[in-house]
Amino acid sequence: MPELALDIRNLHAVIEEKEVLKGIDLEVPKGEIHVIMGPNGSGKTTLAHTLMGHPRYTVTQGEACLFGEDLLSLKVHERARKGLFLAYQYPVEVPGVTLSHFLWNACQAGRSGADGNGKKNPKEILAFRKRLNAALESLKMPADFAMRHLNVGASGGEKKRVEIAQMQMLTPRMVIMDEIDSGLDIDSTKVVAEGIRSLKGSEFTALIITHYPRILEYLQPDRVHVMAAGKVLCSRGMELARELEQKGYDWILKEFNVV
Repeated sequence: MPELALDIRNLHAVIEEKEVLKGIDLEVPKGEIHVIMGPNGSGKTTLAHTLMGHPRYTVTQGEACLFGEDLLSLKVHERARKGLFLAYQYPVEVPGVTLSHFLWNACQAGRSGADGNGKKNPKEILAFRKRLNAALESLKMPADFAMRHLNVGASGGEKKRVEIAQMQMLTPRMVIMDEIDSGLDIDSTKVVAEGIRSLKGSEFTALIITHYPRILEYLQPDRVHVMAAGKVLCSRGMELARELEQKGYDWILKEFNVV
């Protein structure tokens, strides 16, 4: 049996006393790209935030393991240092902090467990800048974007590309992408998909939440899961995403008796 990057068993979670996750069972083997699709309100974003440790979401039952380790017992920064990364549907703007400064400190903290404010090695800084410039170039972004304040004044497409640049620089082991393709035009979707595909390998695992099969045609995920009413209803191959695009969700909700 392959090693599981993410192993979720009977996970229940509430927000403001409302139960949103109602028994999630999900396995994502190491090195695979999996997709979650489902109608609005099915709990997809709640699942992402719960796994990352958002304080508004409370787990009431079940378990989740990251590479065999109890994920739910870890604080948010500990989850990040274990290699868990969340790409937001709506990336936040951080005035006063450049992309370069943010990523330098994140890389240093992730490597050493420190706060990233230690003595700087000139050769290390040069290597970092080369890597960042290469990441931006691969995403068809100008090099001076590194000196812009994080996401400030950026378009929706640029913010999503910055999320991919962060993945390329931080090399997380397990990535959750919450509608990374939301609001992207055709060209931006291709660029983002190519950026994700460039990371694919035995040390990169991804769980992508999306409504749109277009990006999946570029990524060719290993597994597609359908989520509704706080549960994972079924899991199949890429053909399931194509069927959902043609038929919508009504047929599968009826098949599994979801009202």
